[in-house]
Amino acid sequence: MTSKILFENLKIYAYHGVLPEEKILGTYYILNVEISADLSKAAESDDLKDTINYAEINDILHSEMAISSQLLEHVIGRIINNIKNTFPIISFVKVKLTKTNPPMKGEIDGVSVEIEESFK
Repeated sequence: MTSKILFENLKIYAYHGVLPEEKILGTYYILNVEISADLSKAAESDDLKDTINYAEINDILHSEMAISSQLLEHVIGRIINNIKNTFPIISFVKVKLTKTNPPMKGEIDGVSVEIEESFK
């Protein structure tokens, strides 16, 4: 059985970017995360130890977003590694990170980077 846990449009204020003002002013970022694993044991047991505690995933997302980086790719890489190391039963992770109001010409809702990785 393959199961998915989805974080949809988690909004976090953070300070990432190449420009100095991005590290001072910050902006909102939106995270979308997809995690796949075999959660059939939890479906039977109704026991938290048999699944992926999504509250812990939420803590990982917030702690990694609190570390300032120049590149969104770097932030996503840290998120994926932390999730993978915390929950070895995970077989796949996809993270999409959107910077709202990027400092660029024109009117744009945001710029996103998406990275996915399979394990095992």
